[in-house]
Amino acid sequence: MPVTTRTRRKKSQPSFPDRWDLTHLIDDPVRKLQHHLTMLENIVVQIESVRPRLSASMTGEEFRSILALQESVAQGSAQLGAFAYLWFSENTKHTKARSFKSQVEERLTALANRLLFFDLWWQGVDQENATRLMQAAGDLRYHLDTIRRYTPHTLSEAEEKIINVKNVTGRSAVNTLYDVVTNGLTFTMNVGGKRRTMNREELMTYVRSPKASVREAAYKELYGVFSAQRDLLGEMYRTLVNDWKSENVGLRGFSSPIATRNLGNDVPDQAVDVLLSTCAKNAEIFQTYFKLKAKICKISTMNRYHIYAPHRTEAKRYTYAHAATMVLDAYRGFSPQLADLAEQVFREHHIDGPTRPGKLGGAYCYSVSPGLTPYVMLNFTGEARDIATMAHELGHAVHGMMAKDHSVFTFHSTLPLAETASVFGERILSDALMSNERNTAVRQGLLLSQLDDIYATVMRQAYFIRFEKAAHQLVAEGATGDQLAQTYLAELRQQFGKAVKVPEEFQWEWLIIPHLFASPFYCYAYSFGNLLVLALYRMYKEQGPAFVPRYLDLLATGGSQSPQEILAKVNVDMTSEAFWQSGFDTIREMVSQLEDTM
Repeated sequence: MPVTTRTRRKKSQPSFPDRWDLTHLIDDPVRKLQHHLTMLENIVVQIESVRPRLSASMTGEEFRSILALQESVAQGSAQLGAFAYLWFSENTKHTKARSFKSQVEERLTALANRLLFFDLWWQGVDQENATRLMQAAGDLRYHLDTIRRYTPHTLSEAEEKIINVKNVTGRSAVNTLYDVVTNGLTFTMNVGGKRRTMNREELMTYVRSPKASVREAAYKELYGVFSAQRDLLGEMYRTLVNDWKSENVGLRGFSSPIATRNLGNDVPDQAVDVLLSTCAKNAEIFQTYFKLKAKICKISTMNRYHIYAPHRTEAKRYTYAHAATMVLDAYRGFSPQLADLAEQVFREHHIDGPTRPGKLGGAYCYSVSPGLTPYVMLNFTGEARDIATMAHELGHAVHGMMAKDHSVFTFHSTLPLAETASVFGERILSDALMSNERNTAVRQGLLLSQLDDIYATVMRQAYFIRFEKAAHQLVAEGATGDQLAQTYLAELRQQFGKAVKVPEEFQWEWLIIPHLFASPFYCYAYSFGNLLVLALYRMYKEQGPAFVPRYLDLLATGGSQSPQEILAKVNVDMTSEAFWQSGFDTIREMVSQLEDTM
């Protein structure tokens, strides 16, 4: 597929373009869509032609030739699917982009359905021949092992095809509708004496306003608008939950709704249970933290409106170029190799920075295929936390770039480890800022910022999972959206205890969390990744430069090995409560450091 070439800029004069160029994926997509689909069709036909010759006794060379064709289909499909999603992300109200996305999803699903026979055949190969063929498959060994891991939960070819087809007009369509509805919502607030209408990303800047009344008004407007949509959004959620249960528990025979996610992540149920229970046991650490924050920020009664109240040193706004420079400098202080890769994302115009009306909310990194620089979407508004988000998403990008020598099937890290490089990037940035700062007030502000982020990515995410586990059970019993809201509110109040009051409108917070709708039980990956990084970063501080090559090797492994094998490289046992507790011990130390600044 065509790649636009550009003159390489000198590193001494970096440029930070804030809009991405999707022609690296597909040039003139609407006109050339059929051409790309025809190329994929031709490869699929080649794979279909070998179906009669599939045999457990085939040679390793024959097996590898089929896998090579499958890689070609996966690579082409990845680029086409990525373009469709990225174009849609630019403006969820763009009707041509939405139509293109739906068309691509439908056509790619049809092609994938025609190749289902291979996975089903592979799952039926006896263990002796499977071992022999996997030894001949090189980098694809773990991918092939993953397919066989699903054997007890795989249906017949006809049933799998029906599920894939129906998901396009079912789950996928409902998720697209959720994105269209929620990203099209507008919010109105009095700002500086004037009534302003804004999108959600702009509104969320005000929940970190220095003024308590503004923070409260922003949250009330957010949940007022979303609660007005509660019937529609609640019905979407109930539909998605029922669909998840019907397919995974009812048809595939998983023991619980979350067990589906755990198998996909190749993480034992026990490890997730230990992670979540350890998080709940340590909720008091953040309760203590928010009491301290109330004193520092002069908040008489700490309320959920105010947990993201800024420190007095946080009022500064940052330009996009300044933020990029800060992130790249921090990365370079840890590893020049990672900094060069992060800068490449800017240089090749693979990042879309500013917020715009209709643009998909939040931020993400899309690693498409090995050797293709990932795409990063931000909603940059100039806040200090936007710099951390940039460091986070560029961490995802460099992770994918480090794993470029693997197959399209194995360069993506499994979900629990997918947050390693992103969160580590945030820690690199925070540490760089702290090490260069001698002013006590500024250091206090940096600690507050770090602890706010750790709360949001560890405890908050773990409690999303606690809510989901309860919600999936309640929906199965016929619960209404209002009952789900009350359950969510109860979990929030248990999480914050007596340290933080939680007003009634926060019962609707679950409606604004896209992962709960699109990716059930996804969020524990954030808790997993953040606590893992806290442990890894402690190793780095203890070992110094000697740690860097080991870390880079971990990133370069991508998804070519199981999480247990990868973590064994750094002596981590994910089923150990002591391991997860060590992450919280680090957080407790940070809270103590904060107390020492008072």
